Amino acid sequence: MKFSFDRDAMIKEIAIAQEIITNKSPISILSNVLLTAADNTLTIKASDTSVNYITQLPVDITEEGSTTIFCDKFMSILSSSPAGEIEFDQQDIKVTIKPVAKKIKFQLKSIASEKFAEIPQANDVPFFEVSSKDIKEMIQQTIFAVSNDANRYFMTGVYFTKKENKFAMVSTDARRLSYAEKEIDESINFEPAIVPTKILKCILKNAPDEGNIQLAIVDKLIFVRFGSYEFSSKLLEGQFPNYQKVIPESQAHSFQVNKNDLEAALKRIEIMVDKKVNRILFTLTDETLKLTSPESELGTADEEIPCRYEGEEITIALNSSYVSDPLKNIKTEEVVFEFTEAMKAVTIRPEPAEDYFHIVMPMNSN
Repeated sequence: MKFSFDRDAMIKEIAIAQEIITNKSPISILSNVLLTAADNTLTIKASDTSVNYITQLPVDITEEGSTTIFCDKFMSILSSSPAGEIEFDQQDIKVTIKPVAKKIKFQLKSIASEKFAEIPQANDVPFFEVSSKDIKEMIQQTIFAVSNDANRYFMTGVYFTKKENKFAMVSTDARRLSYAEKEIDESINFEPAIVPTKILKCILKNAPDEGNIQLAIVDKLIFVRFGSYEFSSKLLEGQFPNYQKVIPESQAHSFQVNKNDLEAALKRIEIMVDKKVNRILFTLTDETLKLTSPESELGTADEEIPCRYEGEEITIALNSSYVSDPLKNIKTEEVVFEFTEAMKAVTIRPEPAEDYFHIVMPMNSN
């Protein structure tokens, strides 16, 4: 196999392959990227056995063929080479890579393409289109709230479901829940699915901000297409929790606060927070929110910021990370916290309300 390609164009594609590949052993086929040259097109494939990546790149082919090479080392060669045309020549198990602009030659050993695992193909799969901007916003609002508990593997992904004309994403770790939805064509149907975070991160990083992307959920797999890229992933098996039971039908009280004021105060109070517990006390009085770090061996801290609240004084203990994580993704200047009692679920949402919200379970204040 022999072909030439533009260095910068290849770097873009191999960088994505690196995101997929987790095995870093040079003697493992799972650390390799599969390259197939035919019809002046190079097809690139990468896999970690759960998440897969396929793309195509125009190249000038002298001799068609197929092989696999160590992805990390290929990327290092590309990164160190000057911009411009690079020649790729494979003979038996030896690959020669030569930047045209420099008198330099790299040689890599390859592994036969026949040893590369078969990647699921999206042939005759019923794709549907969604706004790329919408799905990226939904992922941003939910991905941080998934569980990292391997024993609860069914909560380590984001739940995709459809409610009438709404496409919804839900995530939870049993102590918090994040929910986002967007309108979708009523004719679109798919089975509810628990989608691993790795493929969602690929969408976030690589999908365009404009236009549509294509999704398909079928046979315990999800396929994602945009531009010249196709990603696929195994779905997580298991029963996702009944998230609707966690979402309060109504809340008796609420307070509104400037998001930047709250974020800045949290950062200061967190300096003195016990990292093992991460508990901050939110004390509400008329027009004032007081944040306090419970006293520890190191000391304590408190800060008052203005808020819109009318009602009896109340103190709610919350995990500081479970508050700061949603705040990082809420886009409005004002944020509303809704609650009923000190030990019942707290709803965090943007003000004015949008199509996402976050639920946090309070902690014991003692």
